[in-house]
This record gives sequence, structure tokens and C-alpha cells, in this order.
Amino acid sequence: MARLDPILAIDIGGDSLKVAEFTFPNDDSLVLENFAVAEYGGDLKEEDLLVSLTDALKETISDKKFKAKKVYISISGQSAFIRFSKLPPVGDEPDRIGQLVEYEARQHMPFAMDKVVWDYQLVKNPEDEDMDVMFVAIKEDFILNITNILEQCKKTIVCVDTAPTACYNCCCANKLGVEDCEMVLNIGGRCSTLVFVDNGRYFVRSIPIAGHSITQQISREFNIPFADAEEMKRRHGFVALGGAYEEPDSEVAATVSKIIRNVMTRLHGEINRSINVYRSQWKGRKPARIWLAGGSSVMAFTPRFFSEKLRINVDYLNPFPIVTLGSNIKKEELIEVAHMFSEVIGLGLRHIAKCPIEISLKPKSVKSQQSLKQKVPYFLASCFTIVLCLVIFLFIMVNLKNRDQERVQVAQEEINKTQKLGTEVKTAKGNLDGIAAQYNDVQNIFTQRTVWPAVINELQKVLPDNMWLVTVKGVASETKTVVAAPKETASPRRSRRGGGGGGEMMPPGGPGGGMPLFGGMGGPGGSGGGDDATIQSAEMSWLRIIGHTLVMSQMQDAVESFKDNLLKTGVFTSEKEDIRLVDYVPARGKMNVTTFTMEIKLKKTITK
Repeated sequence: MARLDPILAIDIGGDSLKVAEFTFPNDDSLVLENFAVAEYGGDLKEEDLLVSLTDALKETISDKKFKAKKVYISISGQSAFIRFSKLPPVGDEPDRIGQLVEYEARQHMPFAMDKVVWDYQLVKNPEDEDMDVMFVAIKEDFILNITNILEQCKKTIVCVDTAPTACYNCCCANKLGVEDCEMVLNIGGRCSTLVFVDNGRYFVRSIPIAGHSITQQISREFNIPFADAEEMKRRHGFVALGGAYEEPDSEVAATVSKIIRNVMTRLHGEINRSINVYRSQWKGRKPARIWLAGGSSVMAFTPRFFSEKLRINVDYLNPFPIVTLGSNIKKEELIEVAHMFSEVIGLGLRHIAKCPIEISLKPKSVKSQQSLKQKVPYFLASCFTIVLCLVIFLFIMVNLKNRDQERVQVAQEEINKTQKLGTEVKTAKGNLDGIAAQYNDVQNIFTQRTVWPAVINELQKVLPDNMWLVTVKGVASETKTVVAAPKETASPRRSRRGGGGGGEMMPPGGPGGGMPLFGGMGGPGGSGGGDDATIQSAEMSWLRIIGHTLVMSQMQDAVESFKDNLLKTGVFTSEKEDIRLVDYVPARGKMNVTTFTMEIKLKKTITK
């Protein structure tokens, strides 16, 4: 769990650093493993303070060998802008509260909102329907300077808090202010901070009167450098009791003590004003006890001075009842600085518990950078996974390529065999096609032998009585050659169906027992009997017939009957317009025989 990791708590005061390293063996225990106090201030300008702070931080972390990577920081109240305001009842809608708080912050903030890092905390007033809100803001540049220093020390910023809120959380954990209102007076180097702990209520005020003010006053009084004045304050300094108390034998000590008393008197006046403001404007209670903290509060007679002035019990704050000391802690050294560690203990509590005041002043840029750093391992893992997948994919593809190449080689061998067989098959097929063509030619010859007899038989069947045919020839479809009638025709002879033939057609009762084939139809290039023309076309779809009929009153009816009979066959056309009477020669002289020429379309073309 994250809370089991050790943390480093750093309180950055106006003149000194307080550093503590905590571990958490259990979820609710706080163990101090290491600590350090380092001074870096003095009478330095703001730009020099940053350099001195950088050196002090690096040196302290290096010398004390703090191992924790996660850091919680608190900033002095002097560097933070803290302001309280009242909000009207707005219900429990977070959006409305957020909008109203931002509006109030813009009204009270002395800096541009885009130049600061700010946060707020709602403070419920049990005796008032209105809700109190605390605004906290610190210049973004100041925080970024500190975070950059710690990042150079390879530390990770978890939280940026303020010293007053961290002190308040420590006091609440130590059960202060549960029954009565109690106040912590932290007299630091450059400012003093008042923290009111009043049964869940919170109020804080920073006063720019502290140890630095005393040193400056001594420096002016004795006309000595600031460093020498600081040394004199520490050697002879105490708060003069005043009144009938006997002064010390040393004139320097007496002068220094009076200077300190004067400064403390000014501080007492500001404390009185702050208590009155808290009681009148925020309806708080008068503090029943004051707890002293901070480096400048250890001057002799300080508790007695404020107790007499405020008529309130005053004592030093001990923040360590909730802390377990590690085995390496030197208690004698810790006792000397214990009054300065309420802030770092409050920071340690932020890691293990939900505190009453939780302010987060970590800049967005730091959050984004840390979020990116947290994603780096996942990014690297993703990259490694991608590379690994690519390697596996490449390995698989290489294996597949090798296998495919082997398959291609085998397939190529099979293709070569197949192509060789294909060549042989093509050769054999060519031979077969030649033989088949020869066979078809022969087959066609044999087929054509039966065509003409079928045609003649059909003509014989549909031939009317008193009609006989003397010429039957095919007409080429392409040439349309007209076959001329013979110069001489044989004497008509009566057949059993009224027709007879001479010259080129024997009667049905003649030799052979049937109608013989006509001359000129035996084959290609052949010639018929008489002066018949030779047909040159290879295909014929028409027949030209020449015939005779006896002169009778029904002669014309015989020709029409012949046409009707032809339409009923399966060999000739079924359309009347495809049967054409080309020529008709009536009887001559004493002859009673007429001659006609007719063209008939076949249903199927005959190949000659």
C-alpha cells in the first residue's frame, strides 16, 4: 500500500528548515526515524534566500541521508496568503459552492489568479447558518522553485501544504481544543502565526513580528551587523520582566532584554487584536490556553510574559504524544527542537489519515509531470510489449516464409511436371481433334446420304393425284442459282397416283420399286442429267421442283392442295409465303399436260 512507504516531511520556515522522516508500520501509527533542523536565513534578500534555501535543503538531505522518496512540504504563513470569508447558505451542491468560492477568491486575492496556486477549505460554523471558507494562495513561481530543488534531490512531491494548516491538523490529532478554545502561538524567524483550535472551528492569522524583528532592532540599537546582533540575541536574550524586577548585572543583557520586551509587547498587542477579531467577527470563544511553538519562542520568560499580559495559561506545545520514536532517535537532541515540529508531524498525518484541513497547493505543471512519470513504466512496458510482439511476428513470418518457399519449390516441381503433362495432353488432343474432324466429315457424309431419300419420300407422300415431278434440285442459300428447265421433257406417263415420269424420273412401279435419285444430286461438283446447272454452294435451304399435271378442271386446286400438304410435313416450311410458285406453263396444242416450277423452303438446311 502507498501509505506504508516512508515519507519525508519538510517545513520551510522563514529562516530555518525542519525535516523529519516517518515510517508507517501500521495504518494508524507514525514512527519518526530521522530528523534535522537547519538554518538558512539571516538578513538576506529574497533572491539570495532561494540560493541559501537550495544549499540548505541539499546539504541537509545529503548529510542526514534521508532515504524516503515521497515528500510532503509545508510553506511558512509569511509566504502564503490566507484569508477567511463567509458564504451564504448554498446547500450541498458542489458546483454552486465552487462557483461562489471562486468568485469570493477573486474578490479577496491580491494577486492575479493565473500567477498563484490556490485552494480553499470550507469551515462549518456550528453556531451560524452561514459557512466559513478559508482561501490559501501561494505564488506559483515560489512553489516551483522549491519543487525543482527537491526534484534535483530525486524526490517526488506528494503534497504542498501551509505551516498553519499543518499545525492545526497536528493539534487536532493531539486532542487540543476539544473542550475549550486553545491557541497556538508560533513565533518563528520572520513572522508569528496564531492558530485557533476551537472544537472543529479553525482560524489563523500571520503577524509580521518575530525573531527577525528583534534582531533588526538590536542591530539598529547597537549599530552592529545583523549576524552579530543575532549572536547577541541568542547569548543574552530574554524577555525583561519589567516592573519591580531586578535588572541583570550586564548592561548589554539588560538592553537586549528590554528590546525583546518592546518587540514582544508589540506582538502582544497584535495577539489581543486577533483574539478580539476572532470573537467578534467569527463568533469564536476566548482562548483558555496558549501553546508556544517556533524557534523564537524559547527565549527565557516568554511564557511568563504572555501569561501576565493575556492572563491566560501559557505553555510549550508538545506535538509528539501521537508519534513513536525510532530506535535511532537521540532524545536529548530532539527535546531541544521539539517545539518546532508541529508542522512536520501534521504533514506526516496527511499520509495516513483524513485530516480536518486538507489543502493542496501542488502546481498543475508538477501534477502533469508526475502523472507523465507515473505513466513512463507503462509506456516502457507497452514499448517492450510492442517490440516483443514485432520480434515474435518477425520470427513467425520468417518461419512462414521458409515454409512457403519450400512449398513454392515443391509446387514449382509439380507445375513443371503438370506443364510437361499438359504439353503431352495438348499434343494428344490435337491428334484427337484431327481424328475427330475426319470422323465428323465421314459422319456428315453418311448423314447426308439419308437426307435426300427422306426429302424425296416426303414429296412422294404429299404429291396429289394427276401430278408428277420431273426435277428436284437444291438451291444454294448463298448463290440462289435458278435451275433451268430441261429442253425436252419426256412424254407424260400415268402413275398410280396420277403422275408419271419420263426422262429423269421413273414411275413408282418402275425398276427398283421406288423413286430413284435425280441426276446432278450425287455430290459436290456433280452434274445432273440433261443441261442442269451445277450447284456450287455448300449449304442449301430451298428446293426447286419442276413437275407436270394433267389438264383438268381441278388443276389449280391440285397445286394448292400440294402446297397445303407440304405445310403439314416435318421437313418443309410451315409458312405459306415460304412456298413460291415460280413458273406455270399451260398445255400446248393438243397436249393436255401443264408444267409448273415451285420453290420450297426446308426446315433444316442441307449441307451438300
